[in-house]
Amino acid sequence: MPVPRFVSVFAIAAGFLSAAPASAQFFLKSAAMPSGRVTGAEPGMTGPALPDATPAELRAALVWNLRAALNVAALQCQFEPTLLTLGNYNAILKDHEVELRESYGTLEKYFTRQNKTKKAGQTELDKFGTRVYSGFSTVSGQLSFCQTAAAIGHEALFARRGTFGDVAQERIRELRASLTPWGEQLRRSLSYRGLGFAPLPPFFGNDKCWRKGTYQVKKCGALIATR
Repeated sequence: MPVPRFVSVFAIAAGFLSAAPASAQFFLKSAAMPSGRVTGAEPGMTGPALPDATPAELRAALVWNLRAALNVAALQCQFEPTLLTLGNYNAILKDHEVELRESYGTLEKYFTRQNKTKKAGQTELDKFGTRVYSGFSTVSGQLSFCQTAAAIGHEALFARRGTFGDVAQERIRELRASLTPWGEQLRRSLSYRGLGFAPLPPFFGNDKCWRKGTYQVKKCGALIATR
């Protein structure tokens, strides 16, 4: 039976790609996100800068950033239920309730100190919270953000109580990096050495094997996909 040329190309490509492992994620090969523990003093890690904040206040800000990011993920990532972002977020709120409440109280004291009155401090804290939330809203980087947030949320869910801040310090850099639209990384390997392409079979350059774009089995033999 005649085989269209594009089908032949697809079949051979599938043979090469079958070497890649199956994975329940958005990309065959995800980007390697920048990572590393932070204190909160690094530019951009807490969202808006917090001048003169103590280490405890910076940690509280990182806690609130991670909470906000996981909240955004719970809302934005429900298109893929297997990520469990909504259920895990609700469980995190319950399991880490004390640390989240204490972190918010620490931030209240910081903004009151910086703005002299409790009312002015609350206003600035509200603005801070709004900016933090908006900073995790993404469209172009949604897939990498959702995938990363789901993994971090899973880790946070099983973290011991009182260590949510440790998760935030370890993973917030990675989470912020995921907002960039990284896309599929496998194509870079395909272009170089990742899958080790073999040369195309000789019949691809033999016009006698083709008629009007269709491979002629009788003239050149059956196609056999190999790896």
